[in-house]
Amino acid sequence: MMTPGLYRLLTWLATPLVGLLLERRRRRGKEDAARLNERLGLPGRPRPEGRLLWIHGASVGEAQSVLGLIRRLVETPGLSVMLTTGTVTSAGLMAGRLPAGAFHQFVPVDHPAAVRRFLDHWRPDAALWVESELWPNLVLDTARRGIAMALVNGRMSEASFTGWRKRPGLIRPLMAAFRFIAAQSAADGERFRALGAADVRLLGNLKFDAPALGADAAALATLAAQAGERPRWLFASTHKGEEALAGRVHAALKPRWPDLLTLIVPRHPERGEDIAAELVAQGLVVARRRAGDPITAATDIYVADTMGEMGLFYRLSPLAVMGGSLVPHGGQNPLEPARLGCALITGPHMSNFAEVMDNLREGAAVTEVADEASLAALLGALLSDHARVAALGAAATAVATVGDGVVDRVLVAVRELLGLDPRAGA
Repeated sequence: MMTPGLYRLLTWLATPLVGLLLERRRRRGKEDAARLNERLGLPGRPRPEGRLLWIHGASVGEAQSVLGLIRRLVETPGLSVMLTTGTVTSAGLMAGRLPAGAFHQFVPVDHPAAVRRFLDHWRPDAALWVESELWPNLVLDTARRGIAMALVNGRMSEASFTGWRKRPGLIRPLMAAFRFIAAQSAADGERFRALGAADVRLLGNLKFDAPALGADAAALATLAAQAGERPRWLFASTHKGEEALAGRVHAALKPRWPDLLTLIVPRHPERGEDIAAELVAQGLVVARRRAGDPITAATDIYVADTMGEMGLFYRLSPLAVMGGSLVPHGGQNPLEPARLGCALITGPHMSNFAEVMDNLREGAAVTEVADEASLAALLGALLSDHARVAALGAAATAVATVGDGVVDRVLVAVRELLGLDPRAGA
């Protein structure tokens, strides 16, 4: 049976592999060479004076979901916020979005020595974990130091739940390390309770109470001028396999819509060159944003392989197909385009956003397709039905902007965790 002690021993035994793994990831563009020491627990900056709240989210989605909360927290006198993530993309995005009083560091690898160095330097007064990424050494060593911890916007998929149930000796101590778990939904809450969590709270989903993604006005004007009045659709946050699918859909629609423009924003922008090559092999004319290519009259596909510009492309296209939903990944956040009035289309794989999808369905604010053929058919219908597209976009916005005060409720709980007056910042 896997226990914390056995897990810790195995990670010590893996010491010779840590450097090799990080170097391999660096060569693949998955690590920032200039900040690689942060992954080993070595700080990239001094610890700020005063109280420090540490928030950890795995990647872009988790980091974005807590931006509204961070903006409220840094209003607290004497409190700084450190956000850790594990991806290059999220680090680049947060560099431009974190408010004054908050900063980003890469999370250390889950090795006892790296964790010790990280905690020795930062000495957080409290820690928040976001959604579902649980690193046993990092969680348990933080708890051993008496640092108050909570899991917010907690998500526990059925697959993760099944996996953790097979490791009760490890998951129960992890659950016990958190003062409370604020689950995204009742179903998530029940799974956390079944795994041993004692204090599970239903405070709502922070994704429903997040600000709309921003966009550079000059860049938007330039791209809008280049695209002109061309009919267009966006495949947002795509995963491997979906770009080739988009190319085939574009080719199927082009006889009817010869000036069709397909916009692709890959989830991992470092794949841009490979994506472009794959689409060119299909006989399509491809422009890449990272390469500085403009959209011309001949452009079939525009690959936006940059970081932090998702809000720009949601504003550029009235139609948004969610990536990760036409391959078995679990989907990407549909509330981001919904807030900006996009008509939403998803494939069948949206399990990561089950509660959100239920709300969108209830509001008649999403159209779901089963496969590539049905996506092509739907896009063909919507490209000529501007009224329906506008109605779908308005319905999506109505669902996404309900704003039921989730940030306020989570803020009260977090201030209490920090030993502050829970109502002072609400």
